[in-house]
Amino acid sequence: MTSSPPPQVDSDPIHDESDDAQNDDIIGKAFRGSLIVIMLMGLPLIGWLVYLNINRKIEQSTEVEVTLPETRNLDEFTLPQVELVNTTEDAGIDFVHESGREGEKLLPETMGSGVAVLDYNNDGHSDLLFVNSAHWPWSETKNEPAICRLYQGDGKFGFDDVTADSGLDISLYGMGVAVGDIDNDGDSDVFLSAVGKNRLLKNDGGKFTDVTELAGVAGTDDAWSTSCGFFDYDNDGLLDLFVCNYVMWNRDIDFSQNFTLDGESRAYGPPRAFSGTFSYLYHNEGDGKFKDVSKSAGIEIRNDDTDVPLGKAMGLAPVDFNGDGWMDIVVANDTVRNFLFENNKDGTFSEVGRLTGIAFDRATGNARGAMGIDTARFRDDGTLAIGIGNFANEASALYMARPGKKQFIDAAMYTGFGPPTRQGLTFGLFFFDVDLDGRLDVLGANGHLEDEISKTQATQTYEQAPQLFWNAGKGSKSELVLADAGCVGESFCDPIVGRGAAYADFDEDGDLDVVISTSHSKPVLLRNDQTTGHHFLRINLEGKTCNRDAIGATVRIKIGDREVWRTVMPTRSYLSQCENTVTFGLGETTEVNEVIVDWPGGDSETFAVEKVDQTISLVQGG
Repeated sequence: MTSSPPPQVDSDPIHDESDDAQNDDIIGKAFRGSLIVIMLMGLPLIGWLVYLNINRKIEQSTEVEVTLPETRNLDEFTLPQVELVNTTEDAGIDFVHESGREGEKLLPETMGSGVAVLDYNNDGHSDLLFVNSAHWPWSETKNEPAICRLYQGDGKFGFDDVTADSGLDISLYGMGVAVGDIDNDGDSDVFLSAVGKNRLLKNDGGKFTDVTELAGVAGTDDAWSTSCGFFDYDNDGLLDLFVCNYVMWNRDIDFSQNFTLDGESRAYGPPRAFSGTFSYLYHNEGDGKFKDVSKSAGIEIRNDDTDVPLGKAMGLAPVDFNGDGWMDIVVANDTVRNFLFENNKDGTFSEVGRLTGIAFDRATGNARGAMGIDTARFRDDGTLAIGIGNFANEASALYMARPGKKQFIDAAMYTGFGPPTRQGLTFGLFFFDVDLDGRLDVLGANGHLEDEISKTQATQTYEQAPQLFWNAGKGSKSELVLADAGCVGESFCDPIVGRGAAYADFDEDGDLDVVISTSHSKPVLLRNDQTTGHHFLRINLEGKTCNRDAIGATVRIKIGDREVWRTVMPTRSYLSQCENTVTFGLGETTEVNEVIVDWPGGDSETFAVEKVDQTISLVQGG
């Protein structure tokens, strides 16, 4: 988690400058030769040419001023009025995260936790599950055990605590959460990652039962699991499970090292001080059991030089990055290179992060302190973007690859996204269309690890405001523009210790609201009060031959000559889960020509849509 040197600003990565440099050199030599000839012709002629040249430059300057490029740029970046209002208490959310901290500065205390959006009782409304951590076993604190909390939504931005008797009122040192229908029975099941053994809870009609031991997904007692997610990597119609593991950690290892910021007080240790680990990949066997295929599938990556486990996994993004119909896996690692596991379609994966260009900071060649992650078809041409939130003083990454290409460039700097993200330590990060204009915006949840960081770094604070980047469009001077309090509201800009983040339409008005979990504090629930008048189309999918949640399906809509992409993927951000429904912002458009669904496994279907500004459900084969 150490800061790296300021990255250099990239020029247009699509443009090859080598030919230009050669031409410039030739032109320069010719010009110098011509200048010598001119000088021999006499000083009067040189003076006359200088006079003409000065007048020409003045005319060019005046020409630029008349066109007023500054004014056009200002109009171009007039952000829409999208107020994200903190309504946590009014909505009925009274959860407070318990980290177990008592002054020992143990690393897990500052890394959690996550939040999940789900419909646990199938009433059509989005509910919320907050993952809690706990007091340490050796703690002398006699408070009531900290438990996870489940809140039932009413579709009007109101929530009731229904934790009691839900089966989710469990205590563990929780970190992340995954949601998926593991047996295709129509109910959303829940997996909880933790420091120590993980938990799988099967949902039957809104009641959850612990089936961890039967399913075989507990992991080891000494593991520290973080982000996790369900997806179908072998296209057999059953959801498999990937679980990120962070570092080898226990209390003795932590205390054996004297971590400090000021030379006196103890501090949280950097991940470089801890050994790496292997993550878990579990195959769904279809009988309520999962098989650990981590080694045989090729996701156990070792250090090339020392042969020890390399990964320090924090963020997870399942995505079909090469468009072959098989889900691949991107893992954001903290202070070691990021992984991209390409699906070989035979139950195995090849790690191609370095080959594709997402492993390191492209400007410095260093690994960054990566946290949260998300992927999206960011532009109408199908350009794939991988956004990764990084440590303080490191720019967040925005890797991009054109359709059909396997090589990514980091577009963070030339899109305008990178520089402002150096201000914060970004954990949660996701793409969503906040103003329903049809372009994906980016939200980052920020917060430092150290509550006293400002004593040693004047530019850093423990509590940090979230950041919202509005998408001005590819043709704009700055594609992503940092929004300020004037257009997103004062309460959005209140500093918090942000960790997980997710989105859903909690009040069912068509736009996407936001929830941000925090460390050792209250979460923040933000209602989207955008007043643009833009239209939308929201789509729910139900798989028949593929997994019932249709996780991994791609939905494309045609709007005139545009084709816009969205993917059904709840696993986004950091330790968290978003809604399964895909939302298309339509801007001023009131008609959608058609909807094309590419289901997991290869089937493609086209559906007609009669009207917009509604939520529709599409069934595979129906």
